Amino acid sequence: MDLFENEGYQLLIKALVSMETEEECKAFLNDLMTRKELADIAQRILVAKMLSEQAVYNKIVEETGASTATISRVNRCYLYGDGGYTSVLKKMKEESV
Repeated sequence: MDLFENEGYQLLIKALVSMETEEECKAFLNDLMTRKELADIAQRILVAKMLSEQAVYNKIVEETGASTATISRVNRCYLYGDGGYTSVLKKMKEESV
């Protein structure tokens, strides 16, 4: 069974794509997750950004505090996953130009 066929996952996806502002997103994420969960997810997207900029593991560890295991997992998803990190990072980069 596909993970995203579950009703809870479908609701989560619909909730994420329904948000229109940063404030709405912050409020939802703050209600949805603990501070630790938010920090972990924020760390992963920062690691992915640094990997996309060709940063080496030592620099990523130093700047983010992420473990090499986390960096390795993010790198594996970044390189061989479904393209989520690549797509999001590309959109954010285009929006900041």
